Amino acid sequence: MLGKNTSFSENRVLNCRGKKLDLNEPKVMGILNITKDSFYDGGKHLDQKSWTAKAEKLVEEGASIIDIGAVSSKPGSLLTESASEWEVLKKPIDFLVKKYPEIIFSVDTYNALTAQKAADLGVDMINDISGGSIDKSMIKLVSQNNLAFVLMHLHGIPENMQVSPMSGDIIAKVKNFFSMQLSELESEGCKNILLDPGFGFGKTLDQNYLLLKEMNVFQQFNYGILVGLSRKSMIFKHLEINPEKALNGTSVLNTFALQNGAKVLRVHDVREANEVIKLFTKYQQT
Repeated sequence: MLGKNTSFSENRVLNCRGKKLDLNEPKVMGILNITKDSFYDGGKHLDQKSWTAKAEKLVEEGASIIDIGAVSSKPGSLLTESASEWEVLKKPIDFLVKKYPEIIFSVDTYNALTAQKAADLGVDMINDISGGSIDKSMIKLVSQNNLAFVLMHLHGIPENMQVSPMSGDIIAKVKNFFSMQLSELESEGCKNILLDPGFGFGKTLDQNYLLLKEMNVFQQFNYGILVGLSRKSMIFKHLEINPEKALNGTSVLNTFALQNGAKVLRVHDVREANEVIKLFTKYQQT
């Protein structure tokens, strides 16, 4: 049975370079992948007409945040240098930040140089799959630019994360990682943070479900929790389908995530995620 969640910190407003993200009610981060090889929508939004149309759809369907990425982080992906990443990102960021000044824009990158260039063009948030562990200068850069930060747990790097997944007490290991990275972030004065447990990033299928089931333990850090479950293999492999058919499963797991403390849903399908939030909120208030 779904129960009421009352343990999240009362300090629920994230300051994203002056734009307020009020987490008293959960919000949706819409994914804009400008990549050739992302696991679900790679190659669909490579030209300006396509990524403009996708961004417009995300806004119309109620995304509070648009997360723009130019590099796939699916299992087996190689790390990418900032220069090639920025060649893809520069035009979309410059265009979209100006077109939608009310939207919080995030860039999905582990490269500090990319983050700096994005900040210079007006981006509000950095979503780092490594939580600042791949590029050690990321945390200082985020603080210096007053950027909000998504601190995600990653085991290994995308190239090898599913070759040797986590072992042992994964909950304790993720908590320890958050503790270490938060200590560094807070020492630099960065407090506008979202925590992402990193579903699918170096975890087995069973570990992903354990992480989802026990996710409320991360509320002890008193930061909002972001989840990225959208159409992932923990859904489509278990159901023996493909990512294109995993929207219903995504909605189910997003409901469990909200039950266990999630405050931001990172999704490909914004309208459906907002419907999940609306129904869950009604349930909670009844």
